[in-house]
This record gives sequence, C-alpha cells and structure tokens, in this order.
Amino acid sequence: MFDIKHNGVSWIYSDKVKKHFLNPKNFITGKTPRWKFNGYGTSGSAACGDVMRVWILVDAKTQKIKRFGWKTFGCASAIATTSMLSEMILNRGGMNIEKATLVTPQMIIAKLNGLPVKKVHCSVLSDRALKNAIEDFKKNLN
Repeated sequence: MFDIKHNGVSWIYSDKVKKHFLNPKNFITGKTPRWKFNGYGTSGSAACGDVMRVWILVDAKTQKIKRFGWKTFGCASAIATTSMLSEMILNRGGMNIEKATLVTPQMIIAKLNGLPVKKVHCSVLSDRALKNAIEDFKKNLN
C-alpha cells in the first residue's frame, strides 16, 4: 500500500493501483489508436475531472474484443481502473462482447484490491466507457 496526501486528506491505494497508474497497460498516446477499431465509447466529464475514452476492435466472427485501447484524463484511480479493465478484457485472447457487458465496477475494484470510497466512481466511468464502445460497435454493424 502507498499513501498519497491531497488537500490534507490521506488516501491509501493498493500496490495494484500504483502499478497501473505508474505503468498503464494498453494506453493510447495519440488522439486515436494507430490500429483499426470498430467501437468507440466515452464517459465522464471534464467538469468533474475524469474523462475516459475507449477504443475496441471486435472480431466479427468470434465476437471477442481483440484490441482495447484507452485514454483517460483524471486521477490515479481513473487511470488505474481503465488500465485494469483493459487487461481484464484482453486476458486469454479477448473477452466475448456479451460477457464484457457483464463486467461491473465492483469487479474492477476487486482486481485492483480496492479503491478509496471517494474514488469508486472511477470504476463506474471506466465500465460505462467500455459499454458505450460495445454499443457503438453493435450500432455500426447495421
């Protein structure tokens, strides 16, 4: 665990949050991925301070998410939740989109070994961005 002070308040983050914040996985460095994608989702608000953008590539035959890229503007928890979510989705060759819609914020938090109560909303935003990307993929099929 490590302790960060912000505005005089001490927050305790797990080592997994620290790992994903300092070394995020599947992060997009440009405006969009350099690879082909067929689903895009966003969530959050610049006014609240956290904005998540997610790009996915779904294999049309297997319905598995084969690529997951993201860009998050926000705090350590926002970055860590999106990074962890990307690993959860890409584990074992990619998650089926129907199974991916069943991922919950609580599952992300559990994989990170917890988040401070004030930061739980970050997992909700990450989850919502993924679900919006899946909806975008489905909409584009028609």
